[in-house]
Amino acid sequence: MSEARDRTGREVIAGREDAVELRAHQGHGEARDRSARSLFDYVLGLADDALISAQRLGWWITRGPQLEEDLALANIGLDQLGQARTLLAHAGELEGRGRVEDDLAYFRDERAFRNVWLVERPQTDFGVAMARLLIFASWQSELYAALRGSADATLAGVAGKAVKEVAYHLDHAAHWVVRLGDGTEESHQRMQQALEAEWPYLDELFGPIDAELVESEVAVDPTALRDSVVLGIEDVLAQATLTVPQVPPALGGGRRGLHTEELGYLLAEMQHLSRSHPGVTW
Repeated sequence: MSEARDRTGREVIAGREDAVELRAHQGHGEARDRSARSLFDYVLGLADDALISAQRLGWWITRGPQLEEDLALANIGLDQLGQARTLLAHAGELEGRGRVEDDLAYFRDERAFRNVWLVERPQTDFGVAMARLLIFASWQSELYAALRGSADATLAGVAGKAVKEVAYHLDHAAHWVVRLGDGTEESHQRMQQALEAEWPYLDELFGPIDAELVESEVAVDPTALRDSVVLGIEDVLAQATLTVPQVPPALGGGRRGLHTEELGYLLAEMQHLSRSHPGVTW
C-alpha cells in the first residue's frame, strides 16, 4: 500500500512538472509570436509610409511647375516605391502566410494599412508637397541612417541604399522651401501656410514602438530621432525666412490602422486594376 502511494505521488509530481514545462514552452512560443508580429507591423509601417507617399507624388507627374520638376518628383516617387517593394516583400516573409508584395499593396483594405497620416492626404498645392517632402525626408534620413546598423539584415540593406536616395529627396525639398519662403511676398505667405498645414502630422512619426525591437537592435527608437529631425527642419526654415509653426498635433492613429477618409479614395484608385483583374500578369 505504501509503495503504491509513493508511486502515485511520483506520478502526480511528474505530471505537474510536465504541465509546468508545457506552460513554459507555450509561454515562450507566445512571446516569439508577439515578437514576430511586432517586427511585421514595424516593417509594414515603414513600407506603407513609402508606398502611399510614392502614390501621392505620382499625382504631380505632368502637373509640376516645370518639366524638370515633373521628372524630379517622378524619380523621388520611384525611389520610395522601390523602398516600399523591398519592405513589403520582407513583411510578407516575416508574416509567413504566403503573401507577397503585390498582395500586401493591392489586396488590403485601409484598416490594414499602417502608414502615418502625413503621407496619405492630398497634396495638390506645390508648397504643401514640398513642406511634406521636407518633413518626411528629414525623418527618413535620420531613420535610415540609424537602421543601417539593424540586426535585421534586410532592414539594414534597405537602409544602406535608401539613405543615399533620401539625401537627394531632402536636398530637393529644402531647395524649394528656401526658394519659395525667401521669394516673393506671396510665395513666402503660401509656403508658411503649407508648413502650418503639414506640421500637425509631424508628431506621429515619433510614436512609440515595441520596446523589444529596440532592445534587440532590430529597430530604432522613434523618440530618439525627434531632436535631430526637428533641428534639421528648423535650419532649413531659418534659411527660408519662415517660422516654425505653433500648431497643435493631429490625433494620428495610422500605425493602428486608423486613417483619414482620404486614404480610402487613394487606395480605390491605386488598387482598382489589380482588384478588377486578380492574378493577371503582363
